[in-house]
Amino acid sequence: MVQTVDFFTPIVDDPFTFGQIAAANALSDVYAMGGAPLTALNLVAFPIKTLSRSILKEILRGGLSKLEEAGVALVGGHTVEDPEVKYGLAVTGIIHPREILTNAKALPGDRLVLTKPIGTGVISTALKGRMASEAAVRKIIEAMVALNDRSSRWMKTFGGHACTDITGFGLIGHGLEMAVASHVGLVLDSGEIPFFPEAMEYARMGLVPGGAHSNRQFFSCRVDVGSQVSALLLDLLYDPQTSGGLLISLPANQAEALLAALRTDGSADAMIVGEVVEEPRGRMQIR
Repeated sequence: MVQTVDFFTPIVDDPFTFGQIAAANALSDVYAMGGAPLTALNLVAFPIKTLSRSILKEILRGGLSKLEEAGVALVGGHTVEDPEVKYGLAVTGIIHPREILTNAKALPGDRLVLTKPIGTGVISTALKGRMASEAAVRKIIEAMVALNDRSSRWMKTFGGHACTDITGFGLIGHGLEMAVASHVGLVLDSGEIPFFPEAMEYARMGLVPGGAHSNRQFFSCRVDVGSQVSALLLDLLYDPQTSGGLLISLPANQAEALLAALRTDGSADAMIVGEVVEEPRGRMQIR
């Protein structure tokens, strides 16, 4: 049995969509382990005296729609009155003990596959400032509400060694967690990393969330950056993601096959973004 919990404040204006994103995000940790989620409990904080109950209803309806898509039973939950809206899920799933994937078994020679583009934090920041285009917001919503279930199944089919989902610590932070846990080094190819094009534009305008600066401050001491890597792209690599994709470490001879399967099955932006190396351990090179 595997269990996880996650909840956060709204990052989009539409309550139904917020519920979908929060649910997809909470389910993601189970998928990253290669597990199958079975049941979920709602976690809700809501200012019932100042906001309409209809907003709460839409949030819960959005979350339920994702649970139904995932085949997960909603079995209850808990609500508290709070000045700030928060929503998420506690999720229980199952996985065979010999099939558990963690971030601790990446092997030198493996290739790294990323299943979703990055840049949701930057575009969400632009949205809060009313500077994001409708097209940019639509793109990140499509990515954030997409479940990682099919990516998880293909990861197991092609012999994934290790996996992590990309969320608050950004691609660099979660990649470094994998490097440290696996006692290896990671190399990212900056030209292969998928990102939302508008995110680069908004980063150029300075619309970088505080979490990205915190990630840079904490992780940069273990990152070696090539001279050709742009400062703007580095902002996106530190950008905290919501309901991001999976970073999968798998044998080099299976990477192209996994990529083809992912793209055929709806993950059009999936890319091989780097490789696992033996040294320097616990560090990341961006070239």
